[in-house]
Amino acid sequence: MSYGLAMVLTGAGVAVACGVLGTFLVLRRMAMVADAISHAILPGLVAGYWLANGPSLAAGLLGAVAAALLMVGFVELLTRSGLVAGDAAIGVAFPALFALGTVLITRHFSGVHLDADAILYGNIEFAGLDVWRVGGRVLGPRPVWVGAGLALANTALVVALFKELKVSTFDPGLAATVGLSPAAVQIALMTAVAFTAAGAFSAVGAVLAVSFFIVPAATAYLWTDRLPRMVALSAAFGAASAVLGFTAAVRADTSVAGAMACAAGVLFGLSWLFAPKAGLVPRARQLARQRLQFAAETLAVHLMTHTGTPAEAEECTLSHLGEHLRWNDTWATAVVAEAVRRGWAVRDGERLRVTEAGRGVAAM
Repeated sequence: MSYGLAMVLTGAGVAVACGVLGTFLVLRRMAMVADAISHAILPGLVAGYWLANGPSLAAGLLGAVAAALLMVGFVELLTRSGLVAGDAAIGVAFPALFALGTVLITRHFSGVHLDADAILYGNIEFAGLDVWRVGGRVLGPRPVWVGAGLALANTALVVALFKELKVSTFDPGLAATVGLSPAAVQIALMTAVAFTAAGAFSAVGAVLAVSFFIVPAATAYLWTDRLPRMVALSAAFGAASAVLGFTAAVRADTSVAGAMACAAGVLFGLSWLFAPKAGLVPRARQLARQRLQFAAETLAVHLMTHTGTPAEAEECTLSHLGEHLRWNDTWATAVVAEAVRRGWAVRDGERLRVTEAGRGVAAM
């Protein structure tokens, strides 16, 4: 397997794993929890490496998960005390843990690949070099297997607990009423996030892990209001970010992890502008169409009001609309064209006449 393919598959696997869980974090307004967990696992990762006398995937994973769950429990304890709000509790917990982990790394692991840069940006460029050997048999790059395993495990978890996650996300009260435990579902979700963050940390770093948890899910949210489709789109946008980011990084000769995070941001920006339902451009067009329709309805009312009156010859002309309705010539022409297109008015040169359909609209 080429180094480039290993980087793409690692990034795509982690992106899918993070994306399917990130959907529920975004919907539950818990986006910052992913950021907190991705940073708070650091001291646990260092402790695992220290106990294993060096970098060890298994030891690091167990230590990172333990640290993540400790942080979640600490935040929950602070929140339940009523003395600290939820966001403030997160702000207290994860900077302290992240700083502690950074201090421990610079103190005990400054001579190995786990340094301050690796914390933030990861080592996805070296994914193809970390070969997994079992019994003398080479199975391929270890980060690719980790990413694929996380993606499959998280997808299976979401499928198995989809009903529970859906109900507890949108209506925790209903979930408790029908016998589900929102707290248990929350613990399961946070545990999965902790495992995913720990598994992704060494390969893609904290910045890209947080990006994959939140940005693809936020992008998918702009495209659909159906939960199954949002989960699928979140995974798809994450994988696309990995592919596009790697391509851009190769061409620009820059950080692969940084380029993948930027690609995710670009996809979000394009969706924010052009997504069919929630994008700024389609919404602006819809508002413009609604404004034009309302003006055409106003024109129908105006024409019906003056039809058959002594002022009809003057009021029911295109040139008079600007004086009576305070429309400029360009807007008045566009409104008349819209009314004619909808069959609410008929134009004969400067003269305008309301139709029966227009009378119906005006009478509403």
